[in-house]
Amino acid sequence: MLDIGASHRTEYELDAEHSEPVVIAEAPGRIHYLGEHGEPKAGLYLSSAIDRFIRIAVSLRKDNSLRFFAADLGERKRTTLVNLKFKREDRWANYIKVAVHIFAELGYPVKGLNFTLSGDIPQQVGLASSSAIEVAAAVALRGFFSANISDKELLNRLLISQGVFFGKNVNVVDYLIALSAKKDHFLLVDELTREVKRIKSPLSKYKILVMDSRVPRMGVEDELKQRRQDIRKGFELLSQKRRGVNFRDYATTDLMESMGDLPEDIRRRCLHIVKEIQRVYDAEQVIKKADFPALTKLIFHSHESLRDLYEVSCPEVDWLVKRAQEIDGVLGSRMTGQGFGGCTYTILNETAITEYQRRLEDYERIFGFHPQLYSIRPAAAAHVL
Repeated sequence: MLDIGASHRTEYELDAEHSEPVVIAEAPGRIHYLGEHGEPKAGLYLSSAIDRFIRIAVSLRKDNSLRFFAADLGERKRTTLVNLKFKREDRWANYIKVAVHIFAELGYPVKGLNFTLSGDIPQQVGLASSSAIEVAAAVALRGFFSANISDKELLNRLLISQGVFFGKNVNVVDYLIALSAKKDHFLLVDELTREVKRIKSPLSKYKILVMDSRVPRMGVEDELKQRRQDIRKGFELLSQKRRGVNFRDYATTDLMESMGDLPEDIRRRCLHIVKEIQRVYDAEQVIKKADFPALTKLIFHSHESLRDLYEVSCPEVDWLVKRAQEIDGVLGSRMTGQGFGGCTYTILNETAITEYQRRLEDYERIFGFHPQLYSIRPAAAAHVL
C-alpha cells in the first residue's frame, strides 16, 4: 500500500513541520469460513479479519469544507456539513460520510476536514471493503477528536448512521469483526447476542487463498430474497409444531419429523440453516484441538450444503472446490460470499500451491474466466496507526 500520510500531505499541501496533525487509522476486511447464509439477524459465523486493509487519514481544514481524496483512484469528492447526505455519484465517499455523521451528531467540532483513503481490499467480492471504510474513518475520527467512545458505542453509532445514509439495515457482523478481531485468531461471531469468541488459529503451517472466480453475478439479490422468504416460511411452519425463538432451538430431527408439512424447497433451505449452525459450534472445538481431518469434513460438508440444500453455488465454483479437494495438502475449500459466482477460499499446505495454481489454468481454459488469487491470513482489529 502507498504511504497514505505522504499522499495526504501532498494532496492538501500540508507542511509536516507546521500544519495540523494528521491521524491515520486502518480497518481490515473480513472473510466468513462457515455460517454465511444463516438465519437473518440470528446468524452464527466462523470468520476472521484479513490482512488487507482500508486506511483513512484525516486532518483539519481552515474553511468549512469536507474534502475526500481516494489516493488509489486519483478521485476527489467534496461537501459541507450542511449538505452531508448520501449522493450516488459520491460512491466511496458516502462511507466516510457515515463516520462524519456520527461525530457531528455527538457534538464534536466537525467543520472543515480533509480525508484521504487508500486500501488493498478487493472490491465487490464479499470481503467487506465498504464497512472497512466506515470503520477506518470512525476510528480515525475517534482518535482525531480524542473521543471517549467505546467500541461498543461506536458500533451502535455506525449502525444508526449507516441506516440514515443508506436507508437499510446493515449486517452488524462486519462491524463486530472489524472492531473485535485479533491477529492469527478465528472468530466465532454471534449476530444475535453480538458476542465474539477469539480462537487461536492452529494453521501456522498452512496458507489461505481466496480465489475470485470472475463469474458474472446477475439477479443475485432476487435469488437471495427468495431464500430469506423460504427461511421465514419454514420457521413459521416449524413453530406450529414446537415453539422456538430461532433456528437454534431446532435440530435436524425436528425437520425430518415435519418433512410432510414443509414444501421441499423450504425444507432444504431450513435443513441447511440447522446443519450449518451445528457445524459452526463443532468448528470451535475442532479448531481448539487442531483436529484437521474434522475441520476438513466441516468445510467440505458446508460447501455441499450450500450447493445442494441452499442452492447458492454455481457449476464454475463447484468445479473449483472439487478440484481443490483432489489435491494432496489441501485442508479444505468452500465458496464464500453471496454465491452464484464470487469467491472460494482454500486452506492448503505450501507444497500444494503449485498444483492448485495449475488447476486454475485448467479452469480458465474450460470456463473462459480469468480467476484472481489473493493470499490472506487472520488479522488484527481496526486501530489508529
